[in-house]
Amino acid sequence: MKTVSELVDDCLAVLRDIPVLDVPLADSVGSVLATDVVSPTSVPARDVAARDGYAVRSSDVAGASIDHPISLPVTGEILAGQDSIDVLPPRTAIRLSSGAPIPREADALVPIEWTDAGRATVTVRRPAEEGENIRFEAEDLEAGLVALERGTRIGPRQISLLAAAGLGTVAVKPSPRVVIMSIGDELVEPGKAGHPGTVYDANSHGLATAIQELGAIVFRVPGVSDDKKALRDALQDHIVRADVIITTGGLSYGGGDNLKEVLYDLGNVRFDRVAMAPERQYGVGLIGLEGEPDSVPIYCLPGSPVAALIGYELFVRPALRRAVGHTNVYRRTVKAQAVRAWSSPSGLEEYVPVKVAGRPSEGYRFEPTGLPGQELLYGLVRANALAAIPASVDSVAVGDTLTCLVLD
Repeated sequence: MKTVSELVDDCLAVLRDIPVLDVPLADSVGSVLATDVVSPTSVPARDVAARDGYAVRSSDVAGASIDHPISLPVTGEILAGQDSIDVLPPRTAIRLSSGAPIPREADALVPIEWTDAGRATVTVRRPAEEGENIRFEAEDLEAGLVALERGTRIGPRQISLLAAAGLGTVAVKPSPRVVIMSIGDELVEPGKAGHPGTVYDANSHGLATAIQELGAIVFRVPGVSDDKKALRDALQDHIVRADVIITTGGLSYGGGDNLKEVLYDLGNVRFDRVAMAPERQYGVGLIGLEGEPDSVPIYCLPGSPVAALIGYELFVRPALRRAVGHTNVYRRTVKAQAVRAWSSPSGLEEYVPVKVAGRPSEGYRFEPTGLPGQELLYGLVRANALAAIPASVDSVAVGDTLTCLVLD
């Protein structure tokens, strides 16, 4: 029987790194940076106007007010995008649009709202302090510095920064293609009519959502039959499109479950009972087509929806996060005190859905959201963490401190 940590190591080891790709900026959304990104330019590239207005010397508008406005001749106009080398003469102003370069000798910008918006002569009704309303060169980002670190997932804010730095392509770990296959003749797709003895397929839907949150490309294959030929055909059909395959179900010792037998013919997959409650089998290994053996990692999770989701959290999610380039692959943990007591199976690690509350300054508390020892979806839905009970602990008392894996 394997420990939880041993199976985590097996799952990390089997998933090889996905090769780095240089992709256009628009295609990088959802991917993770494979290297630090160094900005080739400063942002802004030079001093520019933060607003529409007039470039001035701050000393020339000192003391300006509504009752005592100051008038200055306007000697020119600079628009955003112009490569201006203008010099501001003393006691004059130059009209600027937002983003236009600040002329030399100017040290402030008077917003147009503080003036009469004149074009030949401008009347200034408020003073502007030195540096006011100017975005200075490299204020946002300096050329040669790291704009984004390796392991950063690219979203809209990151895209904006990369684009502002002038980067057209970035090196990323591409999104893996993950096939999720729920196995069992008893499974029915939600929304369709079932009959006594059938079960709605919750696993493929839940896992697909969880994996999409990592930025992976998901192919969901619901309700694959336990029949050997049908199961083998389904696996062979999807090996060619998959970087990773995840199955749920098909692992019982009953005569109708054939997953292990089929996988033995397709590759090298090991199945182990894991010392966690409830005690179940998990499989991990590599499969492939003829001529390409052991080319695709496969993770086999139990058929219980709660066990499948918790197994994904503990064993598969860290491997997928590392594969897509994340440097921190594990869930954040906090120490929290129990507010309820319950018994835990001796010799087995237990991961109980709980609600954690509190603050770092005052400490955290947690309470089970379902019935410990029973796999209830309603309890998992209400939880924001999993409390980890060590194998050496057979009971949890009020006030006991445990490690909790934060899910939300």
